[in-house]
Amino acid sequence: MKLPQTREEQVWLTPVFIAEAGQEATLHEALFRLQSASREDPGCLEYTVFSDDQRPGTFVLFEGWASRGDLEAHNEENHVKEFVKEVHSLLAVPFSITPITPLTGRR
Repeated sequence: MKLPQTREEQVWLTPVFIAEAGQEATLHEALFRLQSASREDPGCLEYTVFSDDQRPGTFVLFEGWASRGDLEAHNEENHVKEFVKEVHSLLAVPFSITPITPLTGRR
């Protein structure tokens, strides 16, 4: 019998991508393709790319994984590896990734 996962086992991240001037549409399309493919990966709880309304050309990804192993497997998928190769030439600065943790009632 498999026990339900606790929130502590889940992995949540917010990568941020800032397009090089003139590359906004190309980055948008690349991120959309990545979002579509990644949502099919095992253990994906959430994978949504947002456009920053106050900073044109900036995109924020909100992603959640059932486990660190699921995230690691996702990072080995061809669609992720191809995206990482492609995206470097589209960015003004290297993308950043911030791990996040849902708040609970305890500290």
